[in-house]
Parts: sequence; C-alpha cells; structure tokens
Amino acid sequence: MEIGKVPESVLKRAVLRQLHTKREEVLVGASVGEDCAAVQLGPDEVFVLTTDPITGTSVDMGRLAVHITANDLASAGAEPVGVLLTVLLPPSAKEPLVRQLVQEVESACRELHMQAIGGHTEVTAVVNQPVISVTGVGKVKKGRLVTTGGAKAGDDVVVTKWIGIEGTSIIAKEKEAALFARFPRSFVEEAKGFDKLLSVVPEAAIAVKSGVSAMHDVTEGGIYGALWELAEASGIGLEIDLKAIPIRQETVEICEYYRLNPYQLISSGCMLMTSPDGRKLVRDLEEAGIHASLIGRCADGRAKKILNGSDVSYLERPKTDELYKIYVEKG
Repeated sequence: MEIGKVPESVLKRAVLRQLHTKREEVLVGASVGEDCAAVQLGPDEVFVLTTDPITGTSVDMGRLAVHITANDLASAGAEPVGVLLTVLLPPSAKEPLVRQLVQEVESACRELHMQAIGGHTEVTAVVNQPVISVTGVGKVKKGRLVTTGGAKAGDDVVVTKWIGIEGTSIIAKEKEAALFARFPRSFVEEAKGFDKLLSVVPEAAIAVKSGVSAMHDVTEGGIYGALWELAEASGIGLEIDLKAIPIRQETVEICEYYRLNPYQLISSGCMLMTSPDGRKLVRDLEEAGIHASLIGRCADGRAKKILNGSDVSYLERPKTDELYKIYVEKG
C-alpha cells in the first residue's frame, strides 16, 4: 500500500466491515470521516480512559491490544466499554494483514463485551512492522474507583494466576522452532496457550466486591516493576516472600533457556492487589475458579524488601523488560 491514510475502500472492507460488537452507551462509533467517538454515561458514573501501544511482538497484536487495555481499565475497578486504535503499517503491508489485525481486535472485543468505537489506520515508512496504539474507555460508579496508590501499611499483597504468562506465551510463539528443538512439543504448545489467561477483568470485578484497596496490572517490567510502582504510588514499603510468588514451570524453563529473569518479564494476565484481608480475597477468587496467592504485606516506611528464606534483598527501580532480550539472544 502507498504511504498515507489507508485507502477508504480498504478501510471499509478490511476494518469497518469486521466490527460488529456494539454497546448501547456508544452514540457515535467507528465510521468514515468521524474524528470522535461519543459515549453516554449516567450522572453517577465516572469516565475512565487508558492508552497503551503494542510494540514487543508482531504475533496476535490485535488480541493483545484489546486485552491489555481492558486489563488496565479493570485495574481501576472499571467496566471496559470500548477501544480506539491507531494502527501504523509499513509500506510492505497488504490488505489481508489489516483484515487479520481487525479480526483479532473484534474477536477480543466479543470475548470482553467491548466495542471498537473508532481509530486511525495509516501506512508510514517510519515503522518496519505493524504498531498498534490503543486508547481504552471504561466506566465505574462513583465511589468504586480503585487506584494503584490506594494501598496502606498493614494491607496484604495478593497476585492472581501466575507471573510471566504473557511473556512466556509471546516467546513460545516468536521462538517456536528453537523451542521445539529443546522442549517437547506439548510443553511449547502449553506455553503458547497461556494467552488464554491474559484477561484480568473477571478477577478485578471480584476484587472490587471483596474490598480491595489497590490494583495494578502486571505488565512491562514484570512483578518486580509492578510492586515498585504500587509501593511508590501508595507511599508505602513492602515485605514480599519470593517463594510465595506463583510461577509456572514453563515460564521457569523458558526463562532459564533464554537467560531471562522471570520476575522482570511482562506479565499481563496477572493482577497485583492489596487488601486489608488478603486471605478473604484469595478465598473469593479461588471460589470463582481464579488462582490467587498471598505473597506478602504492605509496611510502614519506604523499604521494598524481597524475602527469600533468611536472605533479604531490596527492589530496585523498574528496568527494561526481559522480553526484549529474546530478539538479540540465541534462537
């Protein structure tokens, strides 16, 4: 395709005709020539927005874009309503690629009952692979908004599912051939399938009802980065039991193979939460079929301790996500 806006004929065929999921709150949605979306909210509801790009992988970008954005909204206690997407394509892109990306978006929207309410598609020479930037729209009742900075000293720290599941799935897909040469096919397929665990929308809804004080989606920088950000936002310290942090064996072995630190690996699908009663929160999540673990507590002061038996270390400022190393490492 030529550099510039995606042609209107392609926009209609490959984008607009793929979008079917609707929300009654959306008054103006995706359409040729429309610059804005309009969403009607009730007088007692808060409008919640978030934005994120997908740059770490070219696999399942459309699906990842929606899930990651929905997770951010859910971490605020909000119900995800819709997404606006900016899709930047290299000149080598063909119409089938555009259609595939939008079909992935629509599939994820259907799973989460969200609507793609607008966006922008453009071909540009400044990118060498597709780039998707997403703005998410959500709603929450007044008084139910949850923030990353709501944790208090004495609160318990809980995480859902397992750390590193997003990064593990991406690596298994990006490095499939190399991993098949090292691990059984069933092992690699299981790791690839971790993308089915990416949504934290269900656990966020349960946590809000259970009485959560703070939530933070564990994304770039992994669990260590998320813990640092939560503590800094809340102005508290941490005492975290390293051995209590849940991790799948597939993540352990793939990270060992690529010499990655799983605690600094992108981890969408894992929600970090704090609660005055972490054991109750874990029970509520487990009763709903969502694996959850109590991994520590919030403390007075600003020290962010990681306890490994009798050894004590301290969290450092978030570093570059470990995922990016796979593009320069072996395999």
